This record gives sequence, structure tokens and C-alpha cells, in this order.
Amino acid sequence: MNIRPATLSDATAIADFNIRLAEESEQLRLDADCVAAGVAALLADAAKGVYYVAEVDGTVVGQLMITYEWSDWRNGNIWWIQSVYVREHFRGRGVFGALFKYLQELALASKEVRCLRLYMHADNLRARRSYERLGMKHTKYEVFELDLQSAS
Repeated sequence: MNIRPATLSDATAIADFNIRLAEESEQLRLDADCVAAGVAALLADAAKGVYYVAEVDGTVVGQLMITYEWSDWRNGNIWWIQSVYVREHFRGRGVFGALFKYLQELALASKEVRCLRLYMHADNLRARRSYERLGMKHTKYEVFELDLQSAS
């Protein structure tokens, strides 16, 4: 398995994975054109974030994305893990663990990353178990949202 930063040539696979992720974890049907544009925008601008992909025999089988939050309390960055997806046939084979370990090593090598965080759908128990096995802890923070697309 090879873990690497994603490139523009991975955009189609990443967009497909993101659409599958929304369907599988939240029963949401995303607009494919919007997702493709969002993936392309991030891949073209590392200030927005970075995708990392896992390859087996040259085929992308898993992904995660990080985005950044500056913490003035910690005087450093929090890396938010998002868009975690592993192709169904490769689940349970250590793909996410390898992606996470790669990301953790990058974060530890950086002097300004203070922690890794993620949010997940509350009903995704399989994901919760995976995150806990990797040493992540549930916090007391909750996520609130105001959807500006539908707010009028």
C-alpha cells in the first residue's frame, strides 16, 4: 500500500468516494457537479486543505482530507480530518489505519500542529470504533451549523 498526497489526476476517484461517503453514512444524495468542483478547488489550493490517498497496485482505495483551524489558545494548528472513505472491498484491511498513521507522522514532524480532530455522524459506530482504536478520544465539544445555502 502506498500513501501519498492526492493530485489533480485523483479528482474523479475522490469525488466518487465523497458521493459514496454521503450516501453510505448519511443517506444523502450529493450533486456530482458540485462535489467535483469542490474537490478540484481544494486540490488546486493547498491553503484550503490536502487530500491523502491510499493506493494498492496503482488504484486509489482510500482517502482522507485535512483542513486547518488556527488555535490562538494553543498557538498552533488543529488538523481536521474529513472525507474519510475506504473502498468497500478494502475495509477491515488497515487502509484507514495506514492513512491515519501517515497523517499522524506528518503532524508530529510539524512543529505547529497541536492536535488532530474529526467529526463523524453520531450513528456511525464502525467509524467510532476505528477512531477509538487509533487513540482518538470523544470530547465534550458538539458541532452546531447554520446552513447558509438554505437560510433565507
